[in-house]
Amino acid sequence: MFGITSLPAALAPPAHLGHYERAHWGVENRLHWVRDVTFREDNSQVRTGTAPRALAGFRNLAISPARLADRANIAHARRDLLAHNDTFAVYNI
Repeated sequence: MFGITSLPAALAPPAHLGHYERAHWGVENRLHWVRDVTFREDNSQVRTGTAPRALAGFRNLAISPARLADRANIAHARRDLLAHNDTFAVYNI
């Protein structure tokens, strides 16, 4: 693995850098991947003002209850919710 850091060598031994890298991808896989794939965030055409940030917040709010309910598969939890409420489907939440 290769990495660039502004930390001094004493604060950035290879084991720590590896941990930081794995932690970064843990966040990427746990949240951003779900937003990108399950909620098709990358396909959103909302681009102006604060709307993209607001929609990301709504998506996070939709993900959180599923995580708190120990639902490992967010896509399945979303489909269960959409089966009972068309309002969420209208806003692609």
